[in-house]
Amino acid sequence: MLRPWSPDELAAVVGGSRRADWAPDFPAEGDRVIAGFLTEHPEGLTPYGHRLVAERDSGLVVGSIGLFWPPSDGAIEVGYGIVASRRGRGYASEATRALARFALTAPGVDAVYANVELSNPASVRVLEKAGLRRLDSDATTARFRAVAADFARS
Repeated sequence: MLRPWSPDELAAVVGGSRRADWAPDFPAEGDRVIAGFLTEHPEGLTPYGHRLVAERDSGLVVGSIGLFWPPSDGAIEVGYGIVASRRGRGYASEATRALARFALTAPGVDAVYANVELSNPASVRVLEKAGLRRLDSDATTARFRAVAADFARS
């Protein structure tokens, strides 16, 4: 389940506080970086911006995901992170797929992409399961991309 960051959640992450509705290992380092960024750049909190990932059953926040605006040549980057205690449950793939599909409804967005280190095969699999296609890769990084037609087939 995706939901917006609240001002209280941003302040808690930036301030190092804990909340009862967070998984024990949330926030991860990437979540702290994003919270700091969003505190300084609240435009990232728009409907096409950053979200928290929460478990449906427990409601606990287990990670975050976001789109990095503005698009460049019609393409926008998606980034995500799920805390270690909740990895391997499909949350990242489900969230990435949902946000990518939503991003493709934004004005001026024709494609969603992500870059992933090949040394992180779990993240490669997240993008494959989310419906993004591998465009290319070099010795260390793969680039994935999706357009609306990719989701129309599934």
